[in-house]
Amino acid sequence: MSHKNRIYISVATILITSAACVVPAISTPDTAGISTAAAQTVIAGLTQNVPLVMFSPTLEIMSTTTTTFTPETPTFTPTLTSTLTQTNTPTQTFTSTETITPTQTFTPTLTLVPTLVFTPTMEITLITVSVATNCRAGPGKVYPIEGALLIGKTTIVYARNSSNDYWYIRNPDVEAEFCWVWGGYATVLGPSMLLPVFTPPPTPTATLTPLPTITPTPSPDFKAEYVALDKCAASWWGEIMLKNTGSIPFKSINISVNDKATDVVAVNLADGFTNIDGCLKTTTKDVIGIGDTYLISAPAFAYNPTGHKIRVVITLCSETGQKGICASNNFSFKP
Repeated sequence: MSHKNRIYISVATILITSAACVVPAISTPDTAGISTAAAQTVIAGLTQNVPLVMFSPTLEIMSTTTTTFTPETPTFTPTLTSTLTQTNTPTQTFTSTETITPTQTFTPTLTLVPTLVFTPTMEITLITVSVATNCRAGPGKVYPIEGALLIGKTTIVYARNSSNDYWYIRNPDVEAEFCWVWGGYATVLGPSMLLPVFTPPPTPTATLTPLPTITPTPSPDFKAEYVALDKCAASWWGEIMLKNTGSIPFKSINISVNDKATDVVAVNLADGFTNIDGCLKTTTKDVIGIGDTYLISAPAFAYNPTGHKIRVVITLCSETGQKGICASNNFSFKP
């Protein structure tokens, strides 16, 4: 092969190689909406058809002749068809399980607000008395007595009189009736001036028969007390103090003494009252008046009764001879 032919082959090879390198840079308008990835795939397929020539260029200048070679630029119009199918299929399923654990516990504090309940109270007027007081048919002593309000009893007042000294209440003795109680011994509690004023009933026209004057029956009474044991010679007797505590004087006496140790009984009946002072003297008193005291001598024993139980019975009378109104007393003593 001549040197000239080698030069042509070498130049042709360089041009082809250059053309192969230029092909990937061809710009194709994206008017059909072809994706860049598809275009790159086509270009990659085209470049695989271009033969790869590996060489080691050796420039040999055989002559001074210069040849100008203008390579023809090939035009490629790629026709690309792209069908894109996209199916969205979720590949993962997420199941979220979340447990919320509170970190704080709130304890509510209750504040009680008091609720006021108003209970209506009826205003009433009450009455009590410090002394048992008659309850009459009207506000005055001219009216008959219908009952009585006693100490410690409390009752309701329903009305008053115009003078505010009598109060109209339910009869304490007859529940179904009403009467008037005087306020002289009364204590009235409550709104008494708000009570209605009642007109009293007519004053009784009948003349009230005065109650008969009752003369108290005289009541004899006395006290007797042992004082001492007295004696004269071979006689022993008890000294007894008498006191008239009744309402009539005494003029006679009946006295007996009974020695329970020996069962000896001594009796004395006398008008007037005698006191023997040992063997020295004897005094007498005809009447023991109301409130008077007098020392008398009991009937005597013919022995010394010291230490014996003596039972004494005494009866005093308002008239001599143990007559009239009498009173008795008895007691025991040990001399």
